[in-house]
Amino acid sequence: MAPVLSESFTKVLTEWRIQSMVLISLLFQTMLIVSGSRRKYWTSIPLRFFLWMAYLLADWVAILSLSLVSNSKTSAEDPNPGFVIKAFWSSLLLLHLGGPDTITAYSLEDTELWLRNFVVLSGQVIASLYIFLNAWSGNWLNFLSVPILVAAIIKLGQRILVMMRASSEHFRKSMFPTPDPGPNYARYMDEYSSRKAEGFKVTSTSIVDIPKVGHHLNSAPANVTIPDAKSLLDACTFFNMFKPLFADLILNIHDIVNSQSFFQNKPCEEAFRVIEIELGFIYDVFYTKVVTFYSALGVFLHLFSLLCVISVFVAFVIGKKEAHSVEHVVVTYVLLTGSAILEIYAFLFLLCSDWTMLWLSQRKNILADLLYQLISYIPKFFIPKNKRWSNSMGQFNLIGFCLKYRPGKCGFYLKRLISFYDKLVYEYHFKRKNIPKELKEEIFKQLQKKSRGTLRKLSACKELCDHRGETALKNEECDSRLGWSVTGEFDESILLWHIATNLCYNSDTDEHLSSSQLNQSPNKIRPVNFKEISKLLSEYMLYILVIWPFMLPNGVGQIRFQDTCAEVIEFLEGRKSIAINEKKACEALLNVSTEILPSEVKGDRCKSVLFDACGLAKGLQSLETEQNWEKEKKWELISNVWVEILSYAASQCQKNQHVQQLRRGGELLTHVWLLMAHLGITKQFQITDGHARTKLIVL
Repeated sequence: MAPVLSESFTKVLTEWRIQSMVLISLLFQTMLIVSGSRRKYWTSIPLRFFLWMAYLLADWVAILSLSLVSNSKTSAEDPNPGFVIKAFWSSLLLLHLGGPDTITAYSLEDTELWLRNFVVLSGQVIASLYIFLNAWSGNWLNFLSVPILVAAIIKLGQRILVMMRASSEHFRKSMFPTPDPGPNYARYMDEYSSRKAEGFKVTSTSIVDIPKVGHHLNSAPANVTIPDAKSLLDACTFFNMFKPLFADLILNIHDIVNSQSFFQNKPCEEAFRVIEIELGFIYDVFYTKVVTFYSALGVFLHLFSLLCVISVFVAFVIGKKEAHSVEHVVVTYVLLTGSAILEIYAFLFLLCSDWTMLWLSQRKNILADLLYQLISYIPKFFIPKNKRWSNSMGQFNLIGFCLKYRPGKCGFYLKRLISFYDKLVYEYHFKRKNIPKELKEEIFKQLQKKSRGTLRKLSACKELCDHRGETALKNEECDSRLGWSVTGEFDESILLWHIATNLCYNSDTDEHLSSSQLNQSPNKIRPVNFKEISKLLSEYMLYILVIWPFMLPNGVGQIRFQDTCAEVIEFLEGRKSIAINEKKACEALLNVSTEILPSEVKGDRCKSVLFDACGLAKGLQSLETEQNWEKEKKWELISNVWVEILSYAASQCQKNQHVQQLRRGGELLTHVWLLMAHLGITKQFQITDGHARTKLIVL
């Protein structure tokens, strides 16, 4: 049988296997270090896929390259020049295993496996040291391997340390306060008993130390020339206050009160800026090495690693290389040049981060001013200014999806073969839109209003987390007519209101601003476009239900969604003449009579809510015809319900799901969750009477 690969090709592949693997390792490191810093605002699925592949393959390629180098020694005598220079490559491969500073973990699951990574990487350090010792011949390249190995061990140590600190167990323990045994009860009672035995009248009184509200949140930045200096300082303060929120711990009630007083008196734009900076700090804690840089030891180790790589590069350039082949020298030049450039890039990235800007904001001296001037000349390629998250929201329209999607036989068999077929189909059909300023302002205004009503009764803040639309209906005295739509399972409410919003949107005349106009004319005063806000939130919450269902409370949302889609498709197939556009399809759905409840006809096996939603849409439309409401008032009610649904979903989502979204470009749901916590709308705090101590009084 003839060989598949020719003999000449096999020979070339064998001779270049080590060179190609080390160059591929460098390529993966380049992809990781450049892309890792950008996934905070990347939402592109293909880009995230390639980053994921690079993360998975980077360590594997480096480990395989080390094994190939280890097996390349041809004799037990003194190492030949070819093996010596390959052993030098092994030290650079170990540097690659240290990982880039911009991405230490791809997901939270990687941080939980820090101990396994420690064992694996320790084995690779031993293998690299074995290669180094096996290649030792007193050659100048042997000496150049030493600083590279030291830098590699430093980076490996930082990688494991960051992953360990970000693991749930260690992160939670780091939030624990210093053990407080409290006053010495035994000594207090001894004194109490002795005084009482002496005939004194003894009483006790409690002394409560109530901290001042907001006294530490109004400090002005030392260096006002730094962009967003005040927001950086405020975000750092709240970052330290609210870190327990990300460890499922109880918040300090005094921190809640301070936070409430701060956000109640801030405009929407500044409040969301503080939130996004704070979430950026959280992202760095869980996914990067940035936090290891901001200490005297951290700066020294980063500079030392950088100087090691650069000094070795310079030494190799001026060294004598006659004993080595041209191809080996070229590969070494590429590896050293690439490693030096990546180290410089990582260092410049750290200088451009919010942590450095925070450090500069706290200082006003010649050194800080000079450093900021130098940073301002760094090209935007390293880190785009003010790009802390995607500032976009996914949009998924159920009726629009059903108009485009027709599952055929091919799709049926593919679904049988591939378990994530549905997810691929859904992700192909959703789109993203920039979050308009008006939407943020409406969300912030409603949350502020709710929080303001509970300033004197903090226990009521916890009750606000359970509101999912009924309060908005009750305020407009619509709960008796429409309250049924928000009392069932949460995913059912989302689908009901999504379809009803879509039906109302397409049936109303287009007399408002379009969604593309929401961001135009920022200085021109105009009424809030509740119709477009309702549509944006409606399609966003369905996007969460379909694409990220684990961010919502437990339920049968995906089953209910696919049953509803099946009924929509069946309805459209029976009326092919109307299946031209979304508007005509909505008109046809509203024309279907809903006098008899759909559950009485269909039973409870089918989870579809299509015609229940049609009944809800008719109920909303009747507010105009029967209650003489204006369209604007009706859409304000719908938008208020959607803000409550969004707030409920944000408060019910588990903290680890919020943290996971930070690496996917961020979600509006996560920003709303943290904003709610800052406004006191959270269940993660305990009401106390302050720092009380008892004092013994002898009369």
